[in-house]
Amino acid sequence: MSPRDQRNAVVIEDDAGIRGLIAAVLERAGLRVVTAANGRDGVAAVRGSNPVVITVDMRMPGIDGIETIKRIRAISDALIVVVSAVTAAHQEDESLAAGADLYMTKPFRPRDLQKCVDERLEALRDA
Repeated sequence: MSPRDQRNAVVIEDDAGIRGLIAAVLERAGLRVVTAANGRDGVAAVRGSNPVVITVDMRMPGIDGIETIKRIRAISDALIVVVSAVTAAHQEDESLAAGADLYMTKPFRPRDLQKCVDERLEALRDA
């Protein structure tokens, strides 16, 4: 079984509570979840797990979400979902331009994240 078949996810979020909530949503979707509390560790986790879904926060210690997305997009075609408290339209535009696929603001509804992940996994099954 290849790493892609293992259906991995990476959660990059500095807030432990939110990181746990996102991880729980992804685990319910049947994904094996790797978490990271900052962008550098998150990029390393992506390299090591070949995920199908990645969530990224915008404001983190070390490298910010935009730079994290750019580095991830250079090595992965996984679905990147930004989950951020930043509500400025320019931040969403920057995130999408950097390579994110979807931007969700905090507080977010776990079922919306679940729906997005389910759609991605369905598309992978059909491919």
